[in-house]
Amino acid sequence: QVQLVESGGGLVQPGGSLRLSCAASGSIFSVNAMNWYRQAPGKERELVAASTSGGSTDYADSVKGRFTISRDFGKNTVYLQMNSLKPEDTAVYYCNAEIGVRYSDATVRYKDYWGQGTQVTVSS
Repeated sequence: QVQLVESGGGLVQPGGSLRLSCAASGSIFSVNAMNWYRQAPGKERELVAASTSGGSTDYADSVKGRFTISRDFGKNTVYLQMNSLKPEDTAVYYCNAEIGVRYSDATVRYKDYWGQGTQVTVSS
């Protein structure tokens, strides 16, 4: 059906940069929002950056000015450029997207999909 595949995580020193990618594939009719969440050990999952189908973006206060979300609409791919990384950015990062699938009865139904998560570790 539909899957989200993430890549780009890893270990980086404080002040460094990483770029995450998330590609949606499968029987996709359309993609609405594509977002990035993260979950640190012992903490709840939180929204880091959001991107609408109209191109609007929003960020958590903790990452504003350091992270940039962008999309390649033709490839159903979302990116997260992370600069000036801090140890507190260490977490598993998850891609999330609202994706519409056309069914055999010709209806289109939207639901949330999640990627498998990619580990980002910021440490010296």
